[in-house]
Amino acid sequence: MPKKSQEFNKVAECLYRNGNRLYYALVKVNGKQIRRSLKTNDLAIAKRRLVAFRAKAERLEGEENRNIRFEELADEWLASVKSGLKPKSYDRRRVALIGLTPFFRGMAVKSIGFAEIDAWKRKRGATVSARSHNIELETLKIILRYAVDRRIVLDNAATKFKRRKQPKSMIELPSHAEFRALVKSLREAPLAVLSGATAMVEFLAYSGMRVGEAREVRFEDVNLEVRSVLITGGELGTKNHQERVIPLFPNLRNLLVRLIEARDSTDMSARIFEIASPRGAMKLACKRAGLKHFPVNSLRHFFASNAIENGINFKVISEWLGHSDRGILVARTYGHLRAEYSTAMAEAAVVAAATLQRAVPA
Repeated sequence: MPKKSQEFNKVAECLYRNGNRLYYALVKVNGKQIRRSLKTNDLAIAKRRLVAFRAKAERLEGEENRNIRFEELADEWLASVKSGLKPKSYDRRRVALIGLTPFFRGMAVKSIGFAEIDAWKRKRGATVSARSHNIELETLKIILRYAVDRRIVLDNAATKFKRRKQPKSMIELPSHAEFRALVKSLREAPLAVLSGATAMVEFLAYSGMRVGEAREVRFEDVNLEVRSVLITGGELGTKNHQERVIPLFPNLRNLLVRLIEARDSTDMSARIFEIASPRGAMKLACKRAGLKHFPVNSLRHFFASNAIENGINFKVISEWLGHSDRGILVARTYGHLRAEYSTAMAEAAVVAAATLQRAVPA
């Protein structure tokens, strides 16, 4: 009679083989038996994998940590990373845990395997966007890696799961005419001018800075003589934690000269802008001007697209924007704009050549 696939026969110490001739390890750690498939029917390979598995299993901690629940470990992990995360990044992880916890609450971390994560994926995936799903999955992977590092579990079961494909979002940026209309609407709003929102919108569009970077720029960071601005990001730093210097482009220089001349204080360490963001003022200005709503980040896109239209190299643009990938993200995000602009220039050249030909006598 053929052996059943789940019947196990001992081959050597801690080494077993089932009816399908696959080898399994069975070891005891801290009074608990742990069985794991060695995923081979070759005895020599099985013995090598058994040695590696036993060494890994023996690293597990005692009973107290082995029974830690998901929400307990999640709280400990979040507390351990808080000081190293920017507030926005910390809040992203905290929100991700709010989404994860109902599915794993009360569950011992050692019990979270493929089946449990797959159940979360099927139930949660139907209710959230691909972006939210991916952030939660990434957070789960980090927490289980933390459990591995703390020797609570042997393996991170979440690594077997892949991110969902996110639909590519359309870049929203104003045309030159729309930007002029936006600025005109802002300049006609006394409160927007008084608060500094009008100037900050122009500053973002002329510099390509992130809002968080722009609000940390101080008068002492502006060097009119060498025509440059130092971007530090303040106490929290920039997104990639690296300071950078950008040129004082003509529109940016003119704006800063006006702001420097109009300032009340001589304190060079003062921030140029007192407001946190011009988001609200922009929304109202767009409505007054009959424009579709442009988010604040569209001003950064506006800067990048203008740089592309002026033939600036992707690598240089990426350095101005504060990327550290030598232009890869800029090319991927704005490459189509370069193609569209090149096509438009080619068509304009054809029209110009035809006009010139008609103007020259045969």
